[in-house]
Amino acid sequence: MSLNDALAIAMSGLRANQAAISLVSSNVANAETPGYVRKTVDQVTSYAGAHGSNVVVAGINRELDQYIQAQLRTETSGASYASLRSNVLQQLQSLYGDPGSIGTLESAFNNLTTALQALNTSADSQSARIGVLNAASTLTQQLNSMTQGIQTLRGTAETGIKDSVTTANNLLKQIASINNKLMANPSGGTSTDASTAALLDQRDQYVNQLSELMDIRVTTNSVNQVTVFTGSGIQLVGNEAATLSFNAQATVGANTTWSSDPNQSQLGSVVLEFPGSGASIDLTATGAIKSGKIAAYTELRDKTLVTAQNQLDQFAASLSSALSDQTTAGTPITGSPVPAGTPSGFALDISGMKSGNVIHLTYTDAATNQQREISFVRVDDPGVLPLSNDTTANPNDQVIGIDFSGSFSSVLDQLNAALGGSVTFSGTSTSLSVLSNPAFARIDSASVTVTKNPNALNDGSPQIALFTDSGAPYSGAISASGSQITGLAGRLTVNSALINDPAKLVTYGSSTPAGDTTRPSFILNQLSNASYTFGAQSGVGTASAPFKGTLLSFMRQFTSQQGADADAAKQLADGQNVVLNTLQQKMSTSSGVNMDEEMAHLLSLQNAYSANARVMSAVNDMYKTLMQVL
Repeated sequence: MSLNDALAIAMSGLRANQAAISLVSSNVANAETPGYVRKTVDQVTSYAGAHGSNVVVAGINRELDQYIQAQLRTETSGASYASLRSNVLQQLQSLYGDPGSIGTLESAFNNLTTALQALNTSADSQSARIGVLNAASTLTQQLNSMTQGIQTLRGTAETGIKDSVTTANNLLKQIASINNKLMANPSGGTSTDASTAALLDQRDQYVNQLSELMDIRVTTNSVNQVTVFTGSGIQLVGNEAATLSFNAQATVGANTTWSSDPNQSQLGSVVLEFPGSGASIDLTATGAIKSGKIAAYTELRDKTLVTAQNQLDQFAASLSSALSDQTTAGTPITGSPVPAGTPSGFALDISGMKSGNVIHLTYTDAATNQQREISFVRVDDPGVLPLSNDTTANPNDQVIGIDFSGSFSSVLDQLNAALGGSVTFSGTSTSLSVLSNPAFARIDSASVTVTKNPNALNDGSPQIALFTDSGAPYSGAISASGSQITGLAGRLTVNSALINDPAKLVTYGSSTPAGDTTRPSFILNQLSNASYTFGAQSGVGTASAPFKGTLLSFMRQFTSQQGADADAAKQLADGQNVVLNTLQQKMSTSSGVNMDEEMAHLLSLQNAYSANARVMSAVNDMYKTLMQVL
């Protein structure tokens, strides 16, 4: 080997040492920089003659474990989803409060029943009457406040989706920008130059931040460009970024709902617009985003918090109907052609029916000997017809909406057409006759529900409109604007006519004896002991097996369910965070900067640098000696 070869090899070693020392310096300086990946020199040998080889710096390696990185992004989406959901459910739980504590819905309800017990004992006491009205007012205020709290959380979710979409669009643009920079200066494989390595670190950070917002899948091509898809396979960004849009609503209330039909929806949807083509896809309607903050906000806004509101509304509706609805059984009609003593039908007093009130009919089909239940629901807005069976909580009930907005002859035509002649209807707008056709059916029972008007306080019946829908009677009416039950908990008030005349809590007729307990006993029994069936929309029970029980048992059921859901969400979030932290630690170990390792590497480089310099010094001495000889 010539002295020139030896000198060249030593100089190449020095250059490689300098590059490596520079990277060590960069690694140490960026040890705490988020997203920074440890860099190493990619060194290769180069032929330098018959007796040695140069060392050449081919590029820079990012010490990145891509498998852990992919796992980390998946778990980031999951942890973000779980943590956000847990946080909101904890806030929801705070609205319900701890069981048995003061200021909760249960304590307000128990205070009302306690006040009613006092009134039942001293019906002629003015203070007892006022105590009932005060307790009832506290209960309605509790329901109003809880409704406001739930809708505030839904509004926060709507805003959260909007902010997340804005952030996602910025991230997609940044990823596309870096992809295009890599196209202008491609560098394939794991080895690259310093500027490109910095771009890759930056892009990975953007992708990681995007994974907090939604579940994503990432592919990388031969020149280190990435294509990002949703977890369901819809492309978000490559060399061009798709654009996400969200038509956020300014206010969110109990009647504000989301629908997959854009013409019916009152809440925003996340829509992806593909670059260049003008095509778009509704990611909310297709359920394309399944994890991350956007998925959590959407689920909370459209499902979890809606169910919570349904629970309060069903409680409020049952509370109101239990006291103000009067269900009257039909009067039997006897005579031919049925056997003597067997009713051929029933006469029903339908005067006073309001929209949402029900004519209930039970009959036995002669052909199958099976009993059927039919609920004819009064409807004053024909635009909502036909009604679905979930209008009633009874799984065996067939619901048929009858339009009362026209003439009564039209009502009779609808009733007669509904059952195809097995049962016939006739009569007037105040008295309805229901007759069976013995060849097809036998009527077993018939009844009609009528809701009391708030001012009908002394009509001789113990039923009373203690609670109203902002002053109007609650009858479960259904109209184009929706069902009256929706948001009722936020509108429930104590009857102002009772506040003006508390004596009507006792006097239900023109000649009610002083101290009569008929009405107080009725109210107390309806609230404390009577059993009701609650629809599956409350999330308690199912459509085929609805929850049945008292008002208090239903309240305790959905309150405890909310607590259990909040605890389960917290446990899930804690578990996800453990997994995420473990992966972050693995990522840090494999791709992060370890100061001890860097210092040890620096010492090794110093020794190598000194050795190369010593070789160069020796070659220099040899050249001097040679020059002296010459």
